[in-house]
Amino acid sequence: MKQEISSLSMPIFLTVLSLLLLGPTYSSSSRILVVPVDGSHWLNMEVILRELHSRGHEMTVLRSAKSWYIPSNSSIYTYIDVKMLEDDTDKDYYNKMLQEVMECRRSFSFTRTFCQQHLITSLLARGHEILARSAAQMLDDAVFMKKLQDAKFDLMLTDPALTLGVLLGSYLKLPMVFNVRWINTGEGHFTIAPSPVSYVPVSGSELSDQMDFMERIKNMLHYFHSVVEQHFIINPAYSDLLRRHFPPGTDLLSLEHAADIWLLRADFIFEFPRPTMPNVVYIGGFQCKKAQPLTAELEAFMQSSGEHGVVVMSLGTFVSALPREATEAIAAAFAQLPQKVIWRFVGEKPSTLGNNTMLVKWLPQNDLLGHPKTRAFVAHGGTNSMYEAIYHGVPVLGLPLLFDQFDNALRLKARGAARVVEAVSLTTEGFLEALKDILETPSYHNNIQHLSKLHRDIQMSPMDTAIFWIEYVIRNKGAPHLQAAGFRLPWYSYFCLDVAAFIVALIGIYVGVVIWVCRKLCCRRSKRKTKAD
Repeated sequence: MKQEISSLSMPIFLTVLSLLLLGPTYSSSSRILVVPVDGSHWLNMEVILRELHSRGHEMTVLRSAKSWYIPSNSSIYTYIDVKMLEDDTDKDYYNKMLQEVMECRRSFSFTRTFCQQHLITSLLARGHEILARSAAQMLDDAVFMKKLQDAKFDLMLTDPALTLGVLLGSYLKLPMVFNVRWINTGEGHFTIAPSPVSYVPVSGSELSDQMDFMERIKNMLHYFHSVVEQHFIINPAYSDLLRRHFPPGTDLLSLEHAADIWLLRADFIFEFPRPTMPNVVYIGGFQCKKAQPLTAELEAFMQSSGEHGVVVMSLGTFVSALPREATEAIAAAFAQLPQKVIWRFVGEKPSTLGNNTMLVKWLPQNDLLGHPKTRAFVAHGGTNSMYEAIYHGVPVLGLPLLFDQFDNALRLKARGAARVVEAVSLTTEGFLEALKDILETPSYHNNIQHLSKLHRDIQMSPMDTAIFWIEYVIRNKGAPHLQAAGFRLPWYSYFCLDVAAFIVALIGIYVGVVIWVCRKLCCRRSKRKTKAD
């Protein structure tokens, strides 16, 4: 009997011991202030918040009362309604912008990216003015700020695509973690890491890392455009706010550079290799997960496809529908396929729709991409969609519409795992040819499967990596030892222009002295010759 008790107590003892040894060394009741970005960015943030909630952290989310996607009745966080970008904009704005982008796409390939960048610059100018007013309203409200200070948060977790979290976190002197892909004038790397434009394509340039001379000219022009945007359009919007609430000399970039950890939603099996920094942690694809069972209706539709399989099409969260001519062309092309099609679609039903196509207002994209019957994915090129396609190994037919979607589609095309079609010149024949190529050419499937294998072949999952570094910052009250000193240098010191000027001055002085000595010697010789004559 004693032996049985002993044999039962040993596993219990080992379990308790392992929990003590492996358990967290910090309080599980850490308080986190979260400032997210609405739309598809919120989908990324919510995944992390759910994991943090499951580990005992308490979170407070700042949201707009007019939020498009961020709910007020969540069980995983409390919330505070504040004035944000959504109060002065609407989702229909992006549909209007789509029409303007399509006009840009009609121009020459060299110039159309600059046309699109001009549209984005106008959007940024308006957006940052709204954000600066919202931030000023918060910082000027002594009662509101005291409420945040009294809450004694341990961390600011924010998406710096919008600046409210950066400003609030800096003002409250909180350790700060970025859940980031886009910031200010482009992709996050361009704010935090060295970015040689000879081989690092600037956001919006639609270039790869293999550039010829003319492409490097284009890349350099895009870089100059982004510098002008940052210093003459974005920074001035916050100058009065920063002057009133922050130490002299503070600018937006210095606040962003002070973030402890940048959780960058990128993976180098998708991104082009480039320089990075010690406090940049890569979590690309962290939202991806194994496919869950479909509803009975969807599963029956998938199985009805037989050996031909299914094509999935979705255009993301903001843009609800393509122009009527494009949707008619796409529907007509789908009708000629032997495959079945599930199309996330909002709007008037196309007259050319075939019997093989199911229209739905919402679809479980991750679960459909992970289904063994799925053969191809027609996508707009959003980051989430691209990583889900990579994770599940589904080749992509890219139909980019706005923002970074053109660059994203290009990256997957450069890996041989996608084709790209233009919405502005879309025809039934062209779309059908591209889709059949994706479905029938083995290399697309083989290449995306290879990317999927590389993406999964990692020591720690992207989600576990993200949570580790968030809790690392909480445990250590920051991570200043990972921040490069270069951000605290003036620009002329960063590029060693002062050192170069000093060396040039020394050389100039040396050359001047040599010339002076030579002249003196020549003059003496000349005088001696004159006396001798």
